[in-house]
Amino acid sequence: MTASVPTLDQPICLRRPALRPWCLRARLARPILAAVLDRAPVRVTMPDGTTLGGSREVGAPTLRIVHPTALFERLAHHPKIGIGEGYMAGDWEAAPGTDLADALLPFAQRITTLVPSGLARMKRVVDRRIPSTTRNTLLGSRKNIEAHYDLSNDLFEAFLDDTLSYSSALFDRSRPLAVQSLEEAQHAKIEAILDTAQVRAGSRVLEIGTGWGSLAIAAARRGATVTTITLSHEQAALARERITAADVEHPGLAARVEVRLQDYREVSGQFDAIVSVEMIEAVGEEYWPTYFRTIDELLAPDGIVAIQSILMSHDRYLATRNSYGWIQKHIFPGGLIPSTQAIEETTRRHTSLQVTSTSRFGSDYAETLRRWRRTFVEQWPSIAAAGFDETFRRKWEFYLAYCEAGFAAGYIDVAQIRLEREVIA
Repeated sequence: MTASVPTLDQPICLRRPALRPWCLRARLARPILAAVLDRAPVRVTMPDGTTLGGSREVGAPTLRIVHPTALFERLAHHPKIGIGEGYMAGDWEAAPGTDLADALLPFAQRITTLVPSGLARMKRVVDRRIPSTTRNTLLGSRKNIEAHYDLSNDLFEAFLDDTLSYSSALFDRSRPLAVQSLEEAQHAKIEAILDTAQVRAGSRVLEIGTGWGSLAIAAARRGATVTTITLSHEQAALARERITAADVEHPGLAARVEVRLQDYREVSGQFDAIVSVEMIEAVGEEYWPTYFRTIDELLAPDGIVAIQSILMSHDRYLATRNSYGWIQKHIFPGGLIPSTQAIEETTRRHTSLQVTSTSRFGSDYAETLRRWRRTFVEQWPSIAAAGFDETFRRKWEFYLAYCEAGFAAGYIDVAQIRLEREVIA
């Protein structure tokens, strides 16, 4: 196959040198970057050997700027998107001996204080609103999901473990991480969320977001009847194959699982348990009331909802909810990470549901992403052979490292959240 990779705009100063005012603005990006680097223990080297930033620590992570003019112009044009696109284009890189996630970690740890207050006031100037074309309407949701999850099953099989779980694993913190396989930790995550939803023999289960079928298979092994929905044709096809294969070891399992290509807004029926793993991030803030109201309507009187969600603090959610970033442009169009408070407020206003437990394990996501990235790099020759190019490689390396740093810093978190009907005394 041929990978579909968003085109990187060639820096305008390189295309149209006559635009001197714009090029001047690009030159101003260097001192701004230097001011940011003064607040983070990271060393940045220029092609001429000069250094930006104030870090003099021995062993400090080091980044190398390869193409200064192109990078500074990207940063001037759009700081939040330009840094990632600069990495994709090869404008900067981690220096030999520095891991990319380790270099990004100090920035993630200081995300709210990196930019000097005087520059922070320019936020309204540099921020861009989320394009209306990425709204999660019935049609828009399908397009947004297809843009990421229909890239290629072979791609995901290359770097995920055998469960094909594309969400945070749950490690046993009483044991050394080194002795735990990712597959083992993914099974633990799946069983934990099924336990949270009290899935048992005879349970009628709705799964919103099939992935590649591992949770549906695990629920069916417990004796539950499972309806699992997805908008990804690629995922649905492989999930059905994996469910059929699981039936060999557990006869009758396949008859208890139905995989549907269906939007959550199109489901009817009643279910004892509704589970959804890292799908709410793709719903979009505009549709959170619809998402939870639909769940409320589909849930049996004594039913339980269990969702696994990436989270951020409420302050950061409010500060970024309307801002367009690199992840939204290049990885998850239409995506938005909620806060616990946003989930609680939405369910309180629009449903009879309430959050009754929250179990956080953000550091486990950092470890999960570290292992994914390591395997992605190791398997790159086979991924490239499937038609993915160098820009795609750098995009995914940055994506995985960027997210790893975010979870390691605690800037973002992940949790399994149980919701139940509000009990009126």
